[in-house]
Amino acid sequence: MTTTGLVRLEELGAWLLKGNADHGGLAERFAREPRVGRWCVQRSYRLELMRAGQPVLFWGSGSRRRGFPYGIWGLGKLIGPAEESAGNGWEVPLDLTIAPPEEWIPRERLRAHDELAGLEVLRQPQASNPSFVTKRQFAALTRDWDYIYERSVVL
Repeated sequence: MTTTGLVRLEELGAWLLKGNADHGGLAERFAREPRVGRWCVQRSYRLELMRAGQPVLFWGSGSRRRGFPYGIWGLGKLIGPAEESAGNGWEVPLDLTIAPPEEWIPRERLRAHDELAGLEVLRQPQASNPSFVTKRQFAALTRDWDYIYERSVVL
């Protein structure tokens, strides 16, 4: 059994990467190009647990000013381990697609869901990037949201 800190690799359903819609024009960027090939992460022991092929969800931190909902905006997978990038900290290589806005899963729906109300990103929104989604939580997402199910089948 591999146990490191609070995250147990055996319980991994998916990683959850975060982006703030108020910085970098994320919604506009994703409208032009929904494919994401790399994303910045914080250096921590979690990066050592990240492996090619693991599912990754994208969490948009929304924008109250601009009307973008907080929530899950996309799904994909890691295509390699985290890498240190010159001058930019750490990044992970991805094959991830941001869904059209009408398919984003707002945090209010996640909070109201019996199995998803305990998502780490809801309990500790300012915590680590990447965040962690358990197998049980990821199963609930694939069961209850068509977009997540359809994309997870091809992962």
